[in-house]
Amino acid sequence: MAVHPLQSLSRQETELAKDLLLAQHYEELLIFREIYLQEPPKAELVSFLDLEHSGQLTESSPRPARLAKCQYDVVGSDKIPAYHESILDLGACHRIKHEIIGKEHHAALTLSEFDTLVKVCQASKAFQDAISELVIPEGFEVVIEPWPYGGLDIDDENRRYFQGLVFAQDTRNGNPHSNFYAFPLPLIPIMDAEKKEVVRIDRLATGGKGDSLRGKTHSPEVLEHCANAEYVPELLPNGTRKDLKPLHVLQPDGPSFVVKDDSLVEWQKWRFRVSFNPREGAVLHDVRYDGRSVVYRLAVSEMTVPYADARPPFQRKQAFDFGDGGAGNCANNLALGCDCLGVIKYFDSVTVESNGKVKDHPNVVCLHEQDNGIGWKHTNWRTGRAVVTRNRELVVQFIITLANYEYVFAYKLDQAGGITVETRATGIVSCVNIDAGKTSDYGNVVNPGVLAQNHQHVFAIRLDPAIDGQKNTVIQEESHTVPMNKETNPNGNFYEVRQLPFKQSGWADAAPEHNRVFKVVNPGKRNRISGKPVGYKLTPPATQLLLADAKSVQSQRAAFAHHHLWVTKYKDDELYAAGRFTMQSRKEFGGVADAVAREDDVENEDVVIWSVFGLTHNPRVEDWPVMPVEIHQIQFKPSDFFEGNPSIDVPSSSDQMSKEVAKEVCCNGA
Repeated sequence: MAVHPLQSLSRQETELAKDLLLAQHYEELLIFREIYLQEPPKAELVSFLDLEHSGQLTESSPRPARLAKCQYDVVGSDKIPAYHESILDLGACHRIKHEIIGKEHHAALTLSEFDTLVKVCQASKAFQDAISELVIPEGFEVVIEPWPYGGLDIDDENRRYFQGLVFAQDTRNGNPHSNFYAFPLPLIPIMDAEKKEVVRIDRLATGGKGDSLRGKTHSPEVLEHCANAEYVPELLPNGTRKDLKPLHVLQPDGPSFVVKDDSLVEWQKWRFRVSFNPREGAVLHDVRYDGRSVVYRLAVSEMTVPYADARPPFQRKQAFDFGDGGAGNCANNLALGCDCLGVIKYFDSVTVESNGKVKDHPNVVCLHEQDNGIGWKHTNWRTGRAVVTRNRELVVQFIITLANYEYVFAYKLDQAGGITVETRATGIVSCVNIDAGKTSDYGNVVNPGVLAQNHQHVFAIRLDPAIDGQKNTVIQEESHTVPMNKETNPNGNFYEVRQLPFKQSGWADAAPEHNRVFKVVNPGKRNRISGKPVGYKLTPPATQLLLADAKSVQSQRAAFAHHHLWVTKYKDDELYAAGRFTMQSRKEFGGVADAVAREDDVENEDVVIWSVFGLTHNPRVEDWPVMPVEIHQIQFKPSDFFEGNPSIDVPSSSDQMSKEVAKEVCCNGA
């Protein structure tokens, strides 16, 4: 059987795409960025999936073309790279689309550009002279942490820049993993990526409350008041806990899931496919429950992290972790028994280096089952019989590391037909130097000399629903108090449920005071029991949205972060909440705000929901040196989709591996 249209590109297909691209530009120098699957147009893919699910798919059935999206630079006679994108038909071995991106937009960064920044800074006399102005204690080495430049300032020339945050690492303990974030240096070198030279060094203010935005108040001995703060176990002053006993996840009969052709997952009544790409990471496709369509495509679309330090140059300190660098590019190789527990299936990917070398990227996604407490329970008070089931979940998880921060993303499917998207933020807070004894309005002092800056993490999940088909309507539903009245509410206990369908593309915000939820329904299919349209519901987390002033560059380049929920009409390749190009943007271009501005009809149409939620992170000392995970979730649950509890048939079983703790252990012999 031929490769399924939703399978990620294999290594061989990636090699073929590279060779085809080289043939198209045989007289030019290419710098490769990304090669990955270009998903088929939806109309073609839906027709294919309909054949597949009806059992009518054969070897001779029409199939969508196998396409590769290629992102690369072409170096011309002026030695300045020009960014190109091409789409290649791998079956026909020819290019079907070619686009030269204008210089007003910048391609996403590559890790090789980060390596270049470090090398350029190390070789720069200007940078070394700036370092020499500071007294670095003996036994410390300078560390440069590459960062995107952020939104261009008004007076910035539109060139491609990178910046480096600078720290010093204590090497006296001989451990290369020692925490250098405890020793921030007040310098930021700026590199022109085209010239490959340091064009400016920003010297940072280190003052506190009452000091000016630009005042340089530190002495040359800028690290004199800083102190070590380690997190690797062997460097902890008191070691790790000794009273923690092993906790194992055992599945003696193996997992309950099956994975076919490295993309198709079948578990309980769920069936879906997993792909992986360099921008979004793991993506779920064609999600079905008991043969019924629920979701066409589900992915994390974007995340912006703006910082709230008003002192220049921190107005630019804002990352778009998916658009700027790509979540897939930064995905961890997940470790057995650490990142996921139990019996695990790993999914691999491939990457392409700047010189075109194709490399394996193993274990970027893990698939496993986990117990999440009680699923449902009832005790018959008359007979004393209790029936209880466990809430088992199937988890598709990937983890990304972006310099100081880690993010854990998980898609969780449960036995009651629900889907949860979970984000966990951890890692090390981004920090700068602060003078001894001072505090700041821009963050919290978490270690001597270390100011952890206030910031936000605002996520966008793109949910392309398919509730028993592609024609759906989104309904905003609220519950409201009804004043006491003789006709409808004589005792004042009645409340009414109000529903308002989205007729045109638009946005809405969370309103927990009204229990505002959003139902995606199929108007053409009714629930036999309730008579209502079959559907699923989403309750948007009532988290704080973007705080930057609406006129600021931070705000204008992240318009998606202004509202909790957006509803748009489906359009091929419209996948990114902040648009295709976020690197050094001044405004959001081609994101959800632009999609909504089209004012498309969305009632009983092919709709897309964008769920936005965030974490306003005003750091605590307890977040240092590595922060405990901060968890947020959105849930997509059936609402009159079934004719009863879909998990009613989950077996009620007793775990024979469970044991009771002896009384003398739990009760101290009492």
